[in-house]
Amino acid sequence: MMVWSCRKSRHKSSHGPAPCWIRPLLVAWLCLCVTHICSGAVGGSKNVIQKEAEFDITYNDTVTSENQTIYAFNHTVSRNKTEGVRVSVLSQVSESPILFVVRQKQAVLSFQIPLILRGLYQRKYPYNHVARTLCQPPTRAASETQYFFVDVSTLSTQGTNYQLRVSRVESFTLQTDKKFSFTASPSEPQYFKYVFPDGMDTVIVKVNSDMIFPCSVMSIQDIQCPVYDLDNNVAFIGMYQTMTKKGAITVQRKDFPSNSFYVVVVVKTEDEACGGPLRFYPLRPDELIDAGNRSKVLDVMVSPAINSEVYGMGMLFCLGIFLSFYLLTFLVACLENKRMSKKREVFQNPADMSPAETASLLGKNGDGKIPASPNEYGSFADNGSTLSSEAITDSATSTDNNYGYMGHEPFKRRPILNHLHHIAIHIERSLESVGRTRLESLSSVEEDDYDTLDDINSDKNIVRTKKYLCVSDLARKDKRVLSKKYQIYFWNIATIAVFYALPVIQLVITYQTVVNVTGNQDICYYNFLCAHPLGALSAFNNILSNVGYVMLGLLFLLIVLKRDIVHNRAVVRNNLNSLEYGIPKHFGLFYAMGTALMMEGLLSACYHVCPNYTNFQFDTSFMYMIAGLCMLKLYQKRHPDINASAYTAYACLAAVIFFSVLGVVFGRENTAFWVIFSVIHILATLLLSTQLYYMGRWRLDSGVLRRVVYIIYTDCIRQCSGPMYVDRMVLLVMGNIVNWSLAAYGLIERPNDFASYLLAIAICNLLLYFAFYIIMKLRSGERIQCLALVCILFTAVVWGFALYFFFQGLSTWQKTPAESREHNRDCILLSFFDDHDIWHFLSSIAMFGSFLVLLTMDDDLDTTQRDKIYVF
Repeated sequence: MMVWSCRKSRHKSSHGPAPCWIRPLLVAWLCLCVTHICSGAVGGSKNVIQKEAEFDITYNDTVTSENQTIYAFNHTVSRNKTEGVRVSVLSQVSESPILFVVRQKQAVLSFQIPLILRGLYQRKYPYNHVARTLCQPPTRAASETQYFFVDVSTLSTQGTNYQLRVSRVESFTLQTDKKFSFTASPSEPQYFKYVFPDGMDTVIVKVNSDMIFPCSVMSIQDIQCPVYDLDNNVAFIGMYQTMTKKGAITVQRKDFPSNSFYVVVVVKTEDEACGGPLRFYPLRPDELIDAGNRSKVLDVMVSPAINSEVYGMGMLFCLGIFLSFYLLTFLVACLENKRMSKKREVFQNPADMSPAETASLLGKNGDGKIPASPNEYGSFADNGSTLSSEAITDSATSTDNNYGYMGHEPFKRRPILNHLHHIAIHIERSLESVGRTRLESLSSVEEDDYDTLDDINSDKNIVRTKKYLCVSDLARKDKRVLSKKYQIYFWNIATIAVFYALPVIQLVITYQTVVNVTGNQDICYYNFLCAHPLGALSAFNNILSNVGYVMLGLLFLLIVLKRDIVHNRAVVRNNLNSLEYGIPKHFGLFYAMGTALMMEGLLSACYHVCPNYTNFQFDTSFMYMIAGLCMLKLYQKRHPDINASAYTAYACLAAVIFFSVLGVVFGRENTAFWVIFSVIHILATLLLSTQLYYMGRWRLDSGVLRRVVYIIYTDCIRQCSGPMYVDRMVLLVMGNIVNWSLAAYGLIERPNDFASYLLAIAICNLLLYFAFYIIMKLRSGERIQCLALVCILFTAVVWGFALYFFFQGLSTWQKTPAESREHNRDCILLSFFDDHDIWHFLSSIAMFGSFLVLLTMDDDLDTTQRDKIYVF
């Protein structure tokens, strides 16, 4: 009857649902069949033994394929208190592994003894001692009793002994600002719970150890089961980072809806990820390798992070520092205008002043006499002022207008005014002749017009090969032509900046997104002990500190613009000083330098969004440009006609950046690359030295080697004669010694940080040329004015402090992320900025000061005729 009913039910199932009472019977029947088949497969039925177990008791039992042991535990769980439970197992297994399954109300945990963990190249490491913490799902009831079971089984026919112990975890819930020590290993990971206190939105989780190895991983995971606490799965969810002695992760409440999280610490099976050695093992199929003792003692502490007030103070401090430079510049400009107004009053009301007072305002020569030439007449208008050209023009005009009423008294009673009258007449005649000459010479503004005729080339060979050159010899081209030529520097760098910055910004945004999505804290090399997040940014303080480059770069552009406007006004008035005296004024390179400083700040900020090995060139590209532009500006001061064009200069800088990229990608321990680069470095040094020594009056063609041999024979073998241009030779010999030494160092040491090595080459050459320029300036009898001297001293001091903070080395991508974190340190300024932020502050100020030095160092020559200014 039962069989018939089943058949009938099965037949009706095609036309409608089966009765509800049939389904449980079918399930029970299927389970019975499966159990019978499995029991027959192993040769008999399996005995299931269930034991009531208690915490903190060690159970020594034996398991075979014929029996299965189940340990039943219970414990009370409260809503306001989380209690950790840890299962520890020890067994010496010879054949088949033992399987342990922990069944909880809302989670299942399983593992085997021996626990097999894999390393690199599929190496297998067995562990016979395993300890795991059970996941504790939150409970809704105020208090309830929860049960969990530990099932022990194996397929081994021989009895296998094991030890089982279940215990409660002390200090499972971490307390704020309280350190807790523990021990972990690859098979015995640890994790703890932390709950955000009221009113605290951000904390820093710090894990430290006195042991460098074994390598470990710290992870921050949400409160959910399962918890990923093994080497092969810890990176599945949450935020994680490798560590040796230090690890720190900033955690925000908004990322965890439950207002709590797990701190997971896992010890890796191998140390290669932390920069440790990887032992050589004979690789055989399925060979198990003894990992040895890999236990590590660590301590964890959760500290509150800074609040919004500290963020505000940090931003106000940063902006206040650099806005003060704007205020200082404004005050200096006001004082300068006031000083120039007093000097104008000398000509407007000369009868009210004594000759001594007049002389004190106009300025005296070194012998105490009143200036006796138009050259000396304009000397008072400088003194580092940005208004010198305009002042001399206004003074001359006002003087000429006042001579009508002064003629009522004999000039012999007023020798000073008589003297000034002659000066004005001389200036007026000079301006007329200069204006006529300039109008006749401006028929063409193309620079190439000066380089097409053979006689002009012959004249160049005569002029530029003189033993002693003056600025007038190398400032013969039309000013408008050169001004147009040097303005290209600014427009080119502005174009380069746009095309370079846009993909950089896009890339670093992608980097930050990857970090936020994957949680991999090893991608970016932050100072994790002082990395303050804001929005999607992980280290806002490192980005904010770069604002100084942008603000001071803009301020420098404004200062240059002011000088440019004043100079152009003087040129329009045909002012003698601005046309025939002093170093020729060309501001294009200054504009390019200011733009490069601003771009350095922007790209440095982009680099610090996610600093790492691959995007370090973002931080250095415009450093190369700044160093190159400064050297070009130094050379342009006394060689305006033969300085490199913008296209040539930027092409050379592009080659430098190209080698920088090659060095970053291929430079590590690559002998062929270092040999090629060193050869190119030395050849470039020799070619540039030849170009500078002969002022461009040489040719690189097929006969160059023959000419070199001929010069060596005639000047060194046939007769020993010294160089014609001794000063230039001294500079170039020193430059070659420095560059050859740097090339040898790179070839021998092969530094990992190729970008910094290349930057060191540029900085060394810039410092060498700058020191040579200052020495030769003083040696030529020139002087450095007060403003320029103050800038030099101030800049040198700031550079010294800046380099001190730079070499603190809070992180380094030359090592692994874990090794880099060993250099991490706490904030030192306002609990917001670290040493590297201070480097940003000071280096931006030092660069600004360096630019001011280049801008003002030759202001003393504004009243010196160009044929009396030596070229060196």
